[in-house]
Amino acid sequence: MLANLLIGLREGLEAALVVSILVAFLVRTDRRDALPKVWLGVGIAVAVSVGVTVVLGLAQQQLTFTAQEALGGSLSIIAVGFVTWMIFWMRRVGRTISAELENRLETAVAMGSTAVVVMAALAVGREGMETALFFYTAAQAAGQTTQPLIGFLLGIAIAVALAYLIYRGALRINLGRFFTVTGVLLIFVAAGILGYGVHDLQEAGILPGLNTLAFDVSAVIPPDSWYGTLLKGILNFSPQTTVLEAIVWVAYVAIVLPLFLRSTRSASPVTSTS
Repeated sequence: MLANLLIGLREGLEAALVVSILVAFLVRTDRRDALPKVWLGVGIAVAVSVGVTVVLGLAQQQLTFTAQEALGGSLSIIAVGFVTWMIFWMRRVGRTISAELENRLETAVAMGSTAVVVMAALAVGREGMETALFFYTAAQAAGQTTQPLIGFLLGIAIAVALAYLIYRGALRINLGRFFTVTGVLLIFVAAGILGYGVHDLQEAGILPGLNTLAFDVSAVIPPDSWYGTLLKGILNFSPQTTVLEAIVWVAYVAIVLPLFLRSTRSASPVTSTS
């Protein structure tokens, strides 16, 4: 639940900030007549993202166990690739994203209503598609039915509330620090999803080593205990971890975390807003 709350909060705030930039630009330039087109584009992006999640869930139910594991493992690895790219992308373009979005919207307004709808849908849709895929794989890894969804929706709700308060000038936060902290946390969540994906591919027979364990601490950390459930929900920790799972988890964190922290020191995004 906590991992999905983090996903919803991080991704939701990025999407909400994109929307607030578009809305603020139209209000500031006295083009309120274009606001309904922006909201229509946002609605389309949200609908498509939700649809992708539903389709993935329905499609997987129709597959055999081996095919389900192969699909789940592949999607997990793709989701980790997306979220890793997103973390570094936000770090790189954070300082210029507002100007870029405003320039694109200026062009879209000049082209007409349809262009505004498409521009808003694409701007929010990228975040939505990444969120849908990462949420789906995180929920699959958690092995639960309702708690991941509850956590995700709570994160989205908090993100929307924060973005609204920022837009209204009622809240001032250090966005650079926020995205740095959540980026570090997401790296560990992504490492867990990557390990889960590898395990799925092992169960599907695509990767070897399903019965070669790096460690088995199930006697100390029972999977059904509260702390075992907590570790599973946040980091996708498995008391019985294969050697290949452990290798990819360690390798991912050892490579991605230092690169992210180094890029944080060299270039920071928008540090605050009001």
